[in-house]
Amino acid sequence: MRLIQTAWRGHKAPRAGGFIVKKIVLWLALSVCVAGCASAPTGQVADPGDPYEATNRKVFAFDQMLDRTFLLPTAKNYNRFVPEFGRDRIHDLLVNLDLPVTFANDLLQGEPTRASQTLLRFTVNASVGLGGLFDPATHYGMPYHAEDFGQTLGVWGVGGNPYLMLPVLGPSSPRDVIGRGGDIALDPLTWVRFKQHIWWMGGEQYMKVLDVRARNIDTLEGLERDSVDFYATTRSAYRQYRENEIRNGKSDTQDLPEF
Repeated sequence: MRLIQTAWRGHKAPRAGGFIVKKIVLWLALSVCVAGCASAPTGQVADPGDPYEATNRKVFAFDQMLDRTFLLPTAKNYNRFVPEFGRDRIHDLLVNLDLPVTFANDLLQGEPTRASQTLLRFTVNASVGLGGLFDPATHYGMPYHAEDFGQTLGVWGVGGNPYLMLPVLGPSSPRDVIGRGGDIALDPLTWVRFKQHIWWMGGEQYMKVLDVRARNIDTLEGLERDSVDFYATTRSAYRQYRENEIRNGKSDTQDLPEF
């Protein structure tokens, strides 16, 4: 499911400071649990960046079961019963709520131009776009981009191995586990205390996953259907996606051959 969630960047509680510490510890504990002693399945070539492949595959199978029995049927019903106009408004709102985290990571990556674009986009959508329910910024020539703290760590040289498959959360790495904790700290809503805070933030995270799953039903089904080894395909897609995000779409010139 993390392959789905990477389209987003983000869980909070009333006592913000203590919650952040507990949440980061939880992410780290999950990564340690997944990174149990395991090796590649018999007959398969071990991936040096995936030393816990046997355990990762078991977690992957569990995540796929959850998707088939719960998330996918829910996503199909969401598409069926919620009009496209309503789904688009929810999508735009959720995207806009992530822009403060993107803005902070733009600054941390030393990208003031991108940071100013993010700030301007958020301001326009929050005002003209009625709190983010609409996306006039795109029509005004303000392109969207997303950044998270895992990407920021990658920009400053932190590697993306070993590969981890987390229960429910899906593909990840120690860098991205820590990055999730960083995004919690960077999200202004983490520090805002209001009634039903936990339910609001839990609902936001769930809607992000549901929105992306509902928008990619055919794509993901096709990917699984055409894959000889869906686990390996997911691993490769996740790595390529994250590296492309870290480079902001720029070509990788470090490993080009010499002429």
